[in-house]
Amino acid sequence: MALTVDSFLAPAALASPHRVAATLGDASTTFGELQEQTFRLANALLGLGVGHGDRVAHWADLSLDVPPTTFAISRIGAVYAPLNPAYTDDEARALLAYLDPRLLVVDDAHREAGTTLARELGIPVVAQAELAAGASAAAPSVRPPAEHDLATIFATSGSTGRPKGVMVSHRATWMRSFAGAGTDAACGGRGEVVMFPLFHMAGWCFAFTAWSAHKPVHFVTRADGDAVMDAVVRHHAGALYCIPAVWRRVLDSGLPGGDDLEWAKVGTSFSSPDLVAEIRERFPRARMTVSYGSTETGGALRLGDDDVEARPGAVGLPVPGMLAKTDAEGELMLAGDTLAFGYYAMPEETATVLEDGWFRTGDLVEQDADGFYTVVGRRKEMIRTGGEWVAPSEVEDALRGIPGIADLAIVGIPDESWGEIVCAVVVPAPGADAPSADDLRRHLSGRLAPFKHPRRVVAVDLIPRTSATGQVQRSVLVRQEGAR
Repeated sequence: MALTVDSFLAPAALASPHRVAATLGDASTTFGELQEQTFRLANALLGLGVGHGDRVAHWADLSLDVPPTTFAISRIGAVYAPLNPAYTDDEARALLAYLDPRLLVVDDAHREAGTTLARELGIPVVAQAELAAGASAAAPSVRPPAEHDLATIFATSGSTGRPKGVMVSHRATWMRSFAGAGTDAACGGRGEVVMFPLFHMAGWCFAFTAWSAHKPVHFVTRADGDAVMDAVVRHHAGALYCIPAVWRRVLDSGLPGGDDLEWAKVGTSFSSPDLVAEIRERFPRARMTVSYGSTETGGALRLGDDDVEARPGAVGLPVPGMLAKTDAEGELMLAGDTLAFGYYAMPEETATVLEDGWFRTGDLVEQDADGFYTVVGRRKEMIRTGGEWVAPSEVEDALRGIPGIADLAIVGIPDESWGEIVCAVVVPAPGADAPSADDLRRHLSGRLAPFKHPRRVVAVDLIPRTSATGQVQRSVLVRQEGAR
């Protein structure tokens, strides 16, 4: 069996056609139903002239219609290119103009805007609800994709906000999910709640991992604590992965139940020991993992349950099949079968991050004596002040929990005397005044070296973060402060 996207569905549909594959609220679909809808959509796409290698853009809210649409596009060898359903018309226009897809598929919520944009750009458009009407449910007669063919283009924002399309092959997609399955190799059993949207690589990675083991996936329409916990309890889910910000919402949720969760997974570049301890207390039976990865690499580093408390703040060792090293400045570099090809139609940008098969992550890391990695900052986000380097994440962690602050981020602001100065961007708690720089420096006294202390405080209503992972968009804050 070729290592293609279809191989996540076909074995389960053959062996377990009546087993639930996915749920969303009160709706559900089985593996057999998912396969039948995939065939109908694939035949419909072939009827519209979509062929091998064609890019198909998909602009839709999360629904149980999204998985078969994706499988159908992949089944006929076309390339799946999802758009963030929250995009404004201008954002969607920019991405569609960049991707220049063979076809745009829209749901009812994006039908009017999508149709207008498609006509403006000369792109054929079809409504998702009408696509499979009358199409055959027989397996499509078409040459299947090869493992190294392009499967998906995921859009990410560069430091300037210009969209970049990360190109991921069928084989890389399969290997990413195989690496994820290593945390729980058993087939069948309880399902996994997926908090990520399906325009994001991580959402598909967790879904494919579950489906390859014939397990159901329980999607949620929004990543708030009550919605996630409702899905865990309602479906008696066995596994849950959340970024730290969403874990905080889950822990703050007042919904009971879920005490027998089997896997509590957390990820991104840093998971605080306090958060880990609270997850342990709330879900005492769950084993924990901490993971690190990106759209360009998939899951790359992982910390197992036995090491979560023993190595606080670490993100682990390379997953099976992944190579890791650092350059002279401490930047993490990764190589392996899960890497993306690069950025669509951006050879120069690709060349800056891919060197002889190694991907430059942009993350600065440290290793302990046993080789475990800890992320200490971003190469581009590191602040150079008075000849010293400051990692924003380190200062942010030291400032968390200060009364009167609902959210915060640390950025470097250009300064004639210091090169850059450390600036704290804060969202005051309701009814509270923003702290002064002196207030923050007093709090940090004895915790961090003085050169790491903020010299400026800026109060804002909202810290801009990426929608899928919750990471601070520091370049946006720097531009805002520069304009100020």
